[in-house]
Amino acid sequence: MYNVDKLYEAVAARGHVCVGLDTAVEYLPPGERRRAASDAQAVLAFNRAIIDATADISACFKIQIAYYEELGLAGLETYAKTLAYLRERGALVIADIKRGDIADTALRYAKAHFTGDFEADFVTLSPYMGMDSIDPWLSYAGSRGKGAFVLMRTSNKGMRDFEYQDLKTGGRLYDVVGDRLEELAAGCPGKYGYGAFGAVVGCTEQEEAAAIRKKRGNLFFLIPGYGVQGGGAAEAALLLREGNGGVVNASRSILRAWDKEKAAGEADNRFAAEAARKAAVEMRDAILRFSGSPAGAGQLPGGG
Repeated sequence: MYNVDKLYEAVAARGHVCVGLDTAVEYLPPGERRRAASDAQAVLAFNRAIIDATADISACFKIQIAYYEELGLAGLETYAKTLAYLRERGALVIADIKRGDIADTALRYAKAHFTGDFEADFVTLSPYMGMDSIDPWLSYAGSRGKGAFVLMRTSNKGMRDFEYQDLKTGGRLYDVVGDRLEELAAGCPGKYGYGAFGAVVGCTEQEEAAAIRKKRGNLFFLIPGYGVQGGGAAEAALLLREGNGGVVNASRSILRAWDKEKAAGEADNRFAAEAARKAAVEMRDAILRFSGSPAGAGQLPGGG
């Protein structure tokens, strides 16, 4: 069984939310940061509180390694401990590492992030050095069920610099990436019709979303761009198929939800976790209303 099958089932059971643990120290309640022995320990305590509050209402978690690398060795230890805690909770994890190298280097990256201290269920990959930068990761799909989300059409403003380049053969560069990913997905099909490796497709360009979803029927999507980047529930839902086929990531809008509350000046991790849960439930229910999902929000954990 591929992890993408588990992710499909998690979406059916808990909704589409992917909680992004892109945890900068400035996102923490100031009091918690002051009381902690170090910034790295403060981030770990905050992460655990957020995970405890949202694990039953989220399909998965995404953890962006850069926020931990900036804290040095202690930060990488927090990264590893966060991954371990997510595994203890039985949560599915996407390691947002955006690797994109070839040959033996890619094999080392794959071993580092699909086994050992940094093990995750999925990773994010950049395809722009070619498919030989993706191939070394594939053996872990067959042997361990692992998966990946490959950058296709992202949500940042700079996506137009390269992804939108028109080709002489017609279409855009991201279309070629999609074609190759569909071929790859066809070679490792899961039980629900999605390949073990999917695509990153942002929800910030509404006019293209429905066409992309229709064309890429066997690709499961990791959908960034929700919230702070300008995408909403309606835009995200266009990238789903029959109420499934994608998870929608939100990071700052969940991690910093506590800062919008009236009592934020006295916030602690418990307060932040309660605010995060509320934000995640509201996001999940909004997407469900637009997605045509057979599961109604009121049937899922956390109310509706």
